[in-house]
Amino acid sequence: MADFTRLSDTELVDRIAILRDNLRQLTEQAAAQSGAASEERLASRIETQSNELDDLLKEQERRGKK
Repeated sequence: MADFTRLSDTELVDRIAILRDNLRQLTEQAAAQSGAASEERLASRIETQSNELDDLLKEQERRGKK
C-alpha cells in the first residue's frame, strides 16, 4: 500500500479522478481486444489501478473522519 498521507486534499481528489478515468479506459480496451496475452495484461493493469483507487478512497475517508 502506498503512502498517500503526503498528498494534499486537491492532489488526492485529482488522483482519484485520474484513476477512475484510467479504469474506464482500460475496461473499454478490454472489451475491444481479444487474445489471452492482451486480456492478462489488461486484467493486471485493472487490478493494480483498482487497488490504488481503493487505497486513495480509504485515505480520503480517513481524512473526512478527522
